[in-house]
Amino acid sequence: MNIHEYQGKEILKSFGVAVQEGIVADTVEQAVEAAKKIQTDFNSDWVVIKAQIHAGGRGKGGGVKLAKNLDEVKERATAILGMQLVTPQTGPEGKKVNKILVAQDVYYPGASETKEFYVSVLLNRTSGSNIIMYSTEGGMDIEEVAEKTPHLIFKEDIDPKVGLQAFQARKIAFNLGLSGVAHKEMVKFITALYKAYDNTDSAMFEINPVLKTSDDKIIAVDAKVDLDENALFRHPDYAAMRDKSEEDPTEVQASESNLNYVKLDGNVGCMVNGAGLAMATMDIIKIAGGEPANFLDVGGTANAQTVKAAFNIILQDPNVKAILINIFGGIVRCDRVAQGVIDAYKEIGDIPVPIICRLQGTNAVEAKKLIDESGLKVYSAIALKDAAALVTKVLA
Repeated sequence: MNIHEYQGKEILKSFGVAVQEGIVADTVEQAVEAAKKIQTDFNSDWVVIKAQIHAGGRGKGGGVKLAKNLDEVKERATAILGMQLVTPQTGPEGKKVNKILVAQDVYYPGASETKEFYVSVLLNRTSGSNIIMYSTEGGMDIEEVAEKTPHLIFKEDIDPKVGLQAFQARKIAFNLGLSGVAHKEMVKFITALYKAYDNTDSAMFEINPVLKTSDDKIIAVDAKVDLDENALFRHPDYAAMRDKSEEDPTEVQASESNLNYVKLDGNVGCMVNGAGLAMATMDIIKIAGGEPANFLDVGGTANAQTVKAAFNIILQDPNVKAILINIFGGIVRCDRVAQGVIDAYKEIGDIPVPIICRLQGTNAVEAKKLIDESGLKVYSAIALKDAAALVTKVLA
């Protein structure tokens, strides 16, 4: 589960990570009041107005602006709030900005130059360990750094059984070219960051940039956090941070019906029980000459209600020209699924696209008979190759 920058910084602060301070605002008036408080509390002459959406690259899209006075705060907040912000991570449709963060200016002049770094903590699935990735080349162009100069990206594997060791934190600070107070502050920063990642059951913490200020403080200027949804039952306070307005509405609807759904760009809707079978079904659709319009796993207890919910979600996509239902009856009986399909079809009314229903496993023959005798516009199949042939037929 993704959360906003200001929420990620709240989590980081709770574990002792130094962050760029800020106040979230929903309106221009709130932004002006927040700027006044930031200037007073942190002696910040300027403030930064930052769009809060679940995507990176906000600066390149015009979602991060400096304001030198309250008139500029009002001007920047007016421009950013409500805008459809397009970044390399949003796609061409962009995302609407509903909140902004009014943050302190941390690039103030001082005894030494400021320096931006990149630091992230995530799971290395290859080694089965956690990993800290870091670079001296932090900032907006980190993707270009990774592509063109990968030798500037460092990696430190962390054994999850023993956790981050002190020598590893010192090694990271050394590789970032720091010394003296800045080196000590970076060691403290890395140690607290890893603790935050580990204790929150996160899938990823990405801090870009991590800033060395002109007086050698180390702070998180940004915070991109991906929390592990499977562990949210242990963290109800983090689960409450979910912002459904940032998510695809159909995916939100699917999750509320306990369905695993991901929208794709094809023309054949899929309704399948089991993730592996769903992947195989998408392959079959492509072999048959179509393109999958979605990944949808109804789980092992498909019934009339889940089938109806799945139909309603799939049919919201105007690109869908056919629906392939592919159920293996192991835990669930095929005849019960077939009856669920019939009941859902009758309850929804006329479904405008052809439906191919392939049921294999327990009571598959009885299920096919139910479908064939229902009088509905549903093609039935038992063998997967027959289902593929029917997909080809209805798309022709």
